Amino acid sequence: MKNSIKTIILMTLVVIVTIASASITQAATLKVGATGTETSMLQSKLQSLNYDVGPVDGIYGIKTKTAVQKFQQDNNLIVDGIVGPQTQAALSKATTSPQRNTQQMISTAKSFLGVPYKWGGTTPAGFDCSGFTRYVFDSQNINLPRVSKDQYRVGTPVSFNNLIPGDLVFFNLNSGTQVSHVGIYIGNNEFISATSSKGIAIYSFTPYWSNVYVGAKRV
Repeated sequence: MKNSIKTIILMTLVVIVTIASASITQAATLKVGATGTETSMLQSKLQSLNYDVGPVDGIYGIKTKTAVQKFQQDNNLIVDGIVGPQTQAALSKATTSPQRNTQQMISTAKSFLGVPYKWGGTTPAGFDCSGFTRYVFDSQNINLPRVSKDQYRVGTPVSFNNLIPGDLVFFNLNSGTQVSHVGIYIGNNEFISATSSKGIAIYSFTPYWSNVYVGAKRV
């Protein structure tokens, strides 16, 4: 009798574990044809990152797949349109970054327009490019590395077409280096940064800046 009870308990546990494992696997892998709450959550996350998924309807269609592929491409993942564990992890990281008030951040950045450029400067007495971005982000309690090339190593990669205000934009102004300049995207195809010629100023993505553009990060 005792052996029979033990056997029943063991079999029940096996069934529970099997069902739980199947649920985890199903939740962790989404692709075209998937429907339900998990797909809606996926669409909401992508939408919050400014990827176009169309309506958040819980249906994993072609538009959602395209958005997933763009996200995967931006984050150096395998571009297959399937949301497996690696893509899920990247999405979670991208959507749980420190909260910031973007409007306040941009207002803070603009309040320094005209402040002179100073090599190594990190205060309103004078900024260099990375000292400026670091100071502005620090106003939102977001800590950035000191120099532009190290700032380029943090955050989530963002494609040019998906830039939103508050993203860091990076440039290569010196031959032989990957990144030598950084600014803050403020919308309308413009960014604000500290340059040796104008100090803190707003620039458009003219052909000059587009030619030296390296990439963007969302922190």
